[in-house]
Amino acid sequence: MRPPYAYIAVEGLIGAGKTTLAKRLAREWEGRIVLEEFDDNPFLPRFYEEPERYGFSVELSFLAQRYHQLKRVTEQDLFSACTVADYSLGKSLVFANVTLQPDEYALFRDLYGIMYTDLPRPELIIYLHLDMIRVKERIRSRGRSYEQSIPIEYLSQLQERYLDHLQKLNEDRVLVVDLEGHDLMNDAPVYERLLQAIATEVPAGYRVVTL
Repeated sequence: MRPPYAYIAVEGLIGAGKTTLAKRLAREWEGRIVLEEFDDNPFLPRFYEEPERYGFSVELSFLAQRYHQLKRVTEQDLFSACTVADYSLGKSLVFANVTLQPDEYALFRDLYGIMYTDLPRPELIIYLHLDMIRVKERIRSRGRSYEQSIPIEYLSQLQERYLDHLQKLNEDRVLVVDLEGHDLMNDAPVYERLLQAIATEVPAGYRVVTL
């Protein structure tokens, strides 16, 4: 199967499986993989302990990291072939919308707007949708200590803002995949149905599929 798009971004909440799926799609199409460098953010563990104090620092740090990484990819002309990323820059706006105070968010949005105009947009955004019970189960199974105390209310807000953000991308192709508890990596028929959904021409706008 040939890649239907040159640049695909996979999105989703913590533990949704976006990195695993992005890697598999890149292998499937012999494409390039771009992975978020979240381990390099020094503010992340502190943010989970004191979100109000470190919110702006963690979001600004992520914005800078994501911008510089995607900018390097652009300068290296890697988007001339199939590229799969486990995030898009729009992720920064979604998280900042939940995390920051209104005045901080207004400043952050201005910076985001300036930086985003300089980067290529994904030809397809895939959002992996899980209910909150399964999100918490996957966070527990990941075993990262600083993630275990994330409030379910925060995760629920993130999912709500994610979907709201994606619905407003009228000029982009957005495919929301309702996983309904399926394991994409270990359920071959489900994975094949996902490939078929991606291969089917996706019009601009917001589309939901259930596997």
